[in-house]
Amino acid sequence: MPLDEDVVAAIYREHGPALRRFVLSASRDPQVAEDVVQETVLRVWQQAPDITGSLRSYLFRTARNIMIDNYRKAQRRPAEVAEREIADPAEAVERVDELLNRVLMEEALLRLSSEHRDVLVALHYRRFTVNEAALQLNIPSGTVKSRAYYAVRALRTILDEMGVER
Repeated sequence: MPLDEDVVAAIYREHGPALRRFVLSASRDPQVAEDVVQETVLRVWQQAPDITGSLRSYLFRTARNIMIDNYRKAQRRPAEVAEREIADPAEAVERVDELLNRVLMEEALLRLSSEHRDVLVALHYRRFTVNEAALQLNIPSGTVKSRAYYAVRALRTILDEMGVER
């Protein structure tokens, strides 16, 4: 049988400040401390336990258990990103677009033949000159140039098939 509201209000008035200080010593966040204190009093109200010892020690034990439960819940969830960590939503959209473009380009490159892909990676991603790419790939410079030409054409076709607009 739950306690009546007057008894709970008296518990909150009498023990609330001490509970808040106890929780603040562990969490350092006033909002978290207030939430834990309220949850502690709420549990006492809902459960109306038969307390044989000190009510205050029971409240502190309950608050400690709530803090442990909250910590365990937080460990199971992925980290939350605060709004202030994303300064500009447009910047976040640009990063997502950039990531999507990279994924699409990687997929398109995987559809190319290995010879065409190797030449494009050497020239455009590793920033090799034609002569450096020829040495790296162990093929003549003219072959690098022709493979690059046909690889770009094939890549454009693949991107068109994928529905990527320029």
